[in-house]
Amino acid sequence: MKDKKKRPRDIFQLAASIVAEATGEEQPVETTTKNQAAVELGRLGGLKGGKARANKLTPERRKEIAQKAAKNKVG
Repeated sequence: MKDKKKRPRDIFQLAASIVAEATGEEQPVETTTKNQAAVELGRLGGLKGGKARANKLTPERRKEIAQKAAKNKVG
C-alpha cells in the first residue's frame, strides 16, 4: 500500500502536485529544519503554562470557565 502524502493547502501548490502526480513527475521534497533549542524552550514553556494558569485562577473563575465549556460542548 502506498504511503499517503500530505497535500498542500495552497490551491496553486495543490494543483501543481496533482498535475505532477498524474503525469508521473517527481516533485522536489521540501525540508524544514527547526532550531532544536527553540523547540525545547517552547515545549518547556508549554508544559509549565497550563499548571501556572490554573494555580492563578480563583475557584469562582474556574467555575465560570467550566460552566462556559459545558454550555458550549458539542456532541
